[in-house]
Amino acid sequence: MKTILSLLSVFVFLTCTAQKPEETEVWEPVPQIVTPAADIHQPPSDAIVLFDGSDLSNWVDQDGGAAKWKVEDGAMTVVKGTGAIRTKQGFGSVQLHIEWRSPSEVVGEGQGRGNSGIFLQDRYEVQVLDSYNNRTYSNGQAASIYKQHIPLANACRPPGEWQTYDIIYTAPIFDAAGKLARHAYVTVIHNGILVQNHVALRGPTQYIGQPEYEAHEDKLPIQLQDHNNPVSYRNIWIRELD
Repeated sequence: MKTILSLLSVFVFLTCTAQKPEETEVWEPVPQIVTPAADIHQPPSDAIVLFDGSDLSNWVDQDGGAAKWKVEDGAMTVVKGTGAIRTKQGFGSVQLHIEWRSPSEVVGEGQGRGNSGIFLQDRYEVQVLDSYNNRTYSNGQAASIYKQHIPLANACRPPGEWQTYDIIYTAPIFDAAGKLARHAYVTVIHNGILVQNHVALRGPTQYIGQPEYEAHEDKLPIQLQDHNNPVSYRNIWIRELD
């Protein structure tokens, strides 16, 4: 019996070692060439620039009309009461780079201080808030997936300083019957610090109650929220991952 097992071991060894390294090499598909910018905060060669500091030509208001936020000194700023703005183009899974700034003059506290939000596919919110020395509920502070996921760290800079979100978003998938086949997932890097690590969303953002998925289109706008605070945005670009 031992002799048979020994012979079998030798056979398996010889069989394995007879394989060639080329047998596990995969040559297709060839990844496309993307040229990175000299400054990592600037858009790479395949990015769609949503805001370059000059105008709001890529954005509309909630009713599809001209966006009414203020554009000044390379940034756009919420004008209280004018409502959210949305991209004209719809998106699914994306890499989104966006820079934001809460007002240098601190007004209010908690959710009333530097509040805005970035809505992926017009319904899944990454919170924007001045969370520098400003206590609020943890699943509603800056870089939270609002009311769903607490950030791993509070990486907020002081009021009036520019901050960066790099967001990787995987859109949900619904089957032919409209049932959820795959959750949405979000990764967020706030000022270079990982704060959301591929977290699964439970559904669209809800202020009251629990989220619940409903089937929707594959590509929908990016929305920026008017929460009555003069939050500013600049240098917004996006890469489609579909």
